Order: sequence, then C-alpha cells, then structure tokens
Amino acid sequence: MRVLVLGGDGYLGWPTALHLSDKGHEVAVLDNFARRGYDAELGVESLVPIESLADRIAAWQEVSGRTIGSYEGDLLDAEFLFGAVRDFAPDAIVHYAEQRSAPYSMIDREHAVYTQHNNVIGNLNLLYAIAEIDPAIHLVKLGTMGEYGTPNVDIEEGWLDLEHNGRSDRVLFPKRPGSFYHLTKVHDSHNIEFTCRAWGLRATDLNQGVVYGQQTPQTALDPRLATRFDYDAVFGTVLNRFVIQAVLGQPLTVYGKGAQTRGLIDIRDTVECIRLAVENPAEAGEFRVFNQMTESMSVAGIADLVADRFPGPVQIEQLENPRTETPEHYYNVKHTGLVGLGLEPHLLSDTLIESMFDIVGANKHRVNPEKLRPTVRWRGALKG
Repeated sequence: MRVLVLGGDGYLGWPTALHLSDKGHEVAVLDNFARRGYDAELGVESLVPIESLADRIAAWQEVSGRTIGSYEGDLLDAEFLFGAVRDFAPDAIVHYAEQRSAPYSMIDREHAVYTQHNNVIGNLNLLYAIAEIDPAIHLVKLGTMGEYGTPNVDIEEGWLDLEHNGRSDRVLFPKRPGSFYHLTKVHDSHNIEFTCRAWGLRATDLNQGVVYGQQTPQTALDPRLATRFDYDAVFGTVLNRFVIQAVLGQPLTVYGKGAQTRGLIDIRDTVECIRLAVENPAEAGEFRVFNQMTESMSVAGIADLVADRFPGPVQIEQLENPRTETPEHYYNVKHTGLVGLGLEPHLLSDTLIESMFDIVGANKHRVNPEKLRPTVRWRGALKG
C-alpha cells in the first residue's frame, strides 16, 4: 500500500514511517518541522541527537535498500497539501501532524490559539483534500485518551450505546478533555465523524495513551535513524521524564498525590497499531475508534516502578499539581479492537526500563536540568 505519514519527522511519525517501509509499504513523509522549532523556542533539545530528515531518509535507504519520499510544507497551506496528496496518491494517510503537548497549549492565549488553529484547521484541510481528491483514502488519525478525561464510568472504544426515556441510540462517547490541546483532538474527532457520515469518508481514530520508550527494531539499526527523546516538562512524557531524573540523581517529580491514572503504550506497539489499522482499513462511511493503549498505571505507581528498578537511590518529590485535574478517579478503559486485529502488546517490563536507563546514561550530558521542572500552570495564563 502507498502510505503518506503526516508529521513524519516527529517522535512517532518517523519510526512509524520506518516500520511501514520495513513491512513492504511504499511510504512518504510530510512535515513542516514545527516540532524542531518548538525546541528552539523553549531552549531545549532531544536527549538523543537526531539527524535532519534528509539524512535520516538517506540512512534508511543505505541500511534497508528502501526509499521514503518526502514533502516539506504545512497542512494550513491547502494548496500545498492538495498538491502533495495528488502527487503521492496514497491509499492511506497517517496523521500525526499536530502540536501534541498539553502544557504547550496552556502557556498563554497565543499558544492556546496557535494550537487550536494549527490542529483543527490543518485536519479540516486534510478532510477536504481526501474528499475532493480520492474519498477512498483511509485516514488513520492519532487522537488521545485525554479526549475522554476521567469519567466515573467505563470508557468504551469511541462509541456509547445509550438508553434514555425508553429510547436507545449509539452516540460518540462523551468527552471531557483536560487542556486546549486535548480539546483540539475532540474537535478533530467530531469533524472526522461528520465527514464519514456526510461524505462517505473512511477513518480510524486512534485514542492513544502515554507513549514510552525511544527505540523500535528499525531505529535501532543505525544511530542516524534515532527518533527524538523528549524529557522536558512541556513535551516529555511522564515515564521518560522519571527515567531521566533517576539517572541524573534528581527526585522524580510527581504532580499532586500521583493518584491520576494514565493509559500507557510502548513505542513499538504504537507503530504496530498503525500498521494494523492501515492494513485493515475502515469501511466507506465508517468512523472507527480504537483505544490505543495496553495497560494503565497511576503516576505514583510509575514513579515507584522506576525507583524500584533503578540500581541506585531514588527520591520521589510531590509537587503542587500545575494542572487542573481530578486528583483521584475511577479509570477502566476498553481496548480490545487492536488486539482483535492481532496486536501482541509489549507490557512495561524490567528489560525495557533498564534499556532506557542505558540510553539516558549515554546522553545525560545533553540534559538541561532546569527544563525538568514544571513552569506551565493551567491557571497561570489568566490575568487578574
């Protein structure tokens, strides 16, 4: 199949492109390099050095003998986007090309507006491109478990069978997102569902948990193929950040009591989930939703696990929670769809955590310790 990966220079987009290429698909990536720009803005860089996209693509061809095409441009530029889709003529489009950080979206008004405009309008342009160029293209869209929030009921896979006043219907599961970033994913989901219903598009919405890890079988083939490893309090995910703090001898910073529960997924499972979705497309007119996670754990539990596995003393520090979220909550998520397609999950293990300690140890000189502390507060951008 021909697969266009949007955001193909990013943390997940790049290893996804390699995984699909390795499995025999014809792959091209599209990116505007905004993610590298956020590093420059925030004064931070990936823990693991990453090459330019051109050098990565050349290294992959050298290592594998396979080619990956590339397009440089922005989804907000509809003319460019339409041209890229026409030129590559994909069977499927994998959409990672959005600002993905909740803290970044909560810095201030400008960052909130940027995130909403970039994510929602870019996705809307993409829907029009698919509808006008080839409605048979299967859209595989990366959403987030954060769309749901933390309801006091079981979280179904996207849809809810509802009974009310003696009548029944099937509706999208109610959403209570926790940031302006998470809100963009909800808006995306509604726009995609509408176009599937109104225009007959086909889409798979993957509500992904917190991703951990930095290596896949393909990125491990050559240092030039490495994907980024974010550790800062704005873009770094919780397990990655805790591992780095342990190696540096810093306290693991738990927000509040740490009773908040998160869905988790190994980066190797993320790329495999994308392959399964691409190779088993939704039907025309179908808006299919999978909860893309393999296990769940509280933030405090993740910190305890890292502390237990690290071969040295580790302290855990409870900070005032900079976010506005429920400190303790019920959390039971249905996530059977991808397993039904053949996913064999990698659950969080001692081996994986120990390998992450090794990666961090080899690159710890690149860490800016000041960037590990939270500076963005959900109410901090409000005046008065």
